[in-house]
Order: sequence, then C-alpha cells, then structure tokens
Amino acid sequence: MKMNDIAVIIPCHNEEASIEMVINQFSEFVPSAQIYVYDNASTDNTASVARAAGAVVRTEPMKGKGNVIRRMFADVEADIYVMADGDGTYDASKCPEMVQKLVENQLDMVVGVREAVDVDGAYRKGHILGNWMLTYSVSFLFEQGFTDMLSGYRVMSRRFVKSFPVLSKGFEIETEMTVHALQVGASADEIVTPYYTRPEGSESKLSTYRDGLRILKMILLLFKEVKPFQFFGLFSLFFFIASVGLSMPLILTWIETGLVPRFPTAVLSMGLMVLSFFSLVSGVILDSVSRARLEEKRMRYLSYFAPSGEWK
Repeated sequence: MKMNDIAVIIPCHNEEASIEMVINQFSEFVPSAQIYVYDNASTDNTASVARAAGAVVRTEPMKGKGNVIRRMFADVEADIYVMADGDGTYDASKCPEMVQKLVENQLDMVVGVREAVDVDGAYRKGHILGNWMLTYSVSFLFEQGFTDMLSGYRVMSRRFVKSFPVLSKGFEIETEMTVHALQVGASADEIVTPYYTRPEGSESKLSTYRDGLRILKMILLLFKEVKPFQFFGLFSLFFFIASVGLSMPLILTWIETGLVPRFPTAVLSMGLMVLSFFSLVSGVILDSVSRARLEEKRMRYLSYFAPSGEWK
C-alpha cells in the first residue's frame, strides 16, 4: 500500500473576494494537501490574500486559463491533482469522495458534475444550454463523453497530468482535457457536486458567446486532429455530391444531343470532383499521421503508474 501526495491547484484571475474562503475550505476537507494558487495577471490583491491564507502562490503573466493550467501541470509535482476554480462555486467537501474514488478504482480522472444550488444565480440558462450543446457535440463526434464536459472541478492522476500536452490558451482547456482523455483511453468517472453562487464582489470572467465560440472552434480543431479521415471525408462527400449534382444535367444533355452547352458548369463540376479526391486522400494520409501521434501519446501515458493504495 502506497500513500499518495495530493496537490490542490487553483487558477485565479481577480478572485480577491473568494480565494481565502476556497483555500480554507480545501484545507479543512483535505488537510494533508498542498494548495497552490496561480495568479494569472490579477489587478487586485488575489496573490497577497492567498499567501496570507497559507497557499503556495505563483504567477503566470500570460492571461488565459489554458496558459495557467499548462504552467501548473508542468511545475507542480504530486501523485493526485485536484483542480478547482478560485471563485468559491465548487464544493470542497466533495473532494475526499472524489479522491477516494480515483484511488480505489485506479482512475485517471474524476469529474465533478455541477448541480446548481441556485439555478438563477449560479448557473445562467445560457450557460446551461451552451454546456449541453457543446457536451453533446463532443459525445457525438467522438462517440463518447462526459455529462458535464466544461466542469472545472476535477481530480486527476499524475499519469494523466504529465502526459497531457496542453495547447489551449483560454476556457477551452476543459474541452481539450476531455478529448485527450477519450483519445488515450484514460479511465474516468463522474460525481455530482453542488454548484454555488459566486460570493458578493466576485465577477465571472466567462463570456457566454465569445468563449462558447472558442470552445466550438476547439472541438472542430480537435475533431480534425483526432479523426482526420472522418473530417476530410465529410468535405470529400460534400464535393462529390455537388459535383455529381452539377454534372448530371450536362451528362443527360450530352447523351441526347451530343453537345455540352454549359462548359463553365462542366469545368466547375470537374474541379469539385478533383477536390473530393484530394480531400479523401488527405484524410487517409493524415489518419496515418494521427495514429502515429496517438501511439506516442499512449506510450507517454503508460510511462506513469496509476494512483493506488491510500491517500494522505
């Protein structure tokens, strides 16, 4: 039986009003954990308040949640990582249960599925709808997924954290983490957790439409990278159908009269068929490249052991 060191990692940008409460709650429910607060270009007293509350405070000058998490995953050494936001919306009392589930089942990730305590105050309807649509999109494109893909409350193994090449810069980081877990076959589970309203004086940094579009863009980008044959195959099918649709009247006219009266249309149809062919070939080639990259990721992932035994 081995003991597992735990690190609570909290990305923060202007969370002076809530960060002390968050640190105190995690210190209470996971007293053996080392708490790290990464200040992301805050203009208030987030860093000094977190330091006074007993956390290890570090800074990341490049703004964006993805940039902060990339730095945290690279710098912090632990067996188990608990990631939560510094806005006081997540329930720290659920952390021991999430860690226990990770260790007992030797999982790589346990996601806290948000259940709003105050729907109007904590979880805006636009966010609920957007989260559902984006989560469903990932489940559809990658044939599996999570209930709450965009949750920022996660417990992760060292194996997952150190094998995860963070590319995102902003709030699309949770999407990238989800797709990476699905791609390498990381074992994961979920636990329903209460989701609270932000404390007074704390403001959300999430823009519903702007960040929603960035997440959607990331989903499409990851679909292209992970499943290039399907991605370019859709373009190939579209060009093929368009080409056939334009050429059929020309072919029928040629059979009847022996003439091709709309020569530009014939050229366009031929061009679309060429594009269809090249799209298909591109998908086949990039699919081989993607498989080679997946093998590298998988070998990197397998170079670490899963958490086991007990946690302290």
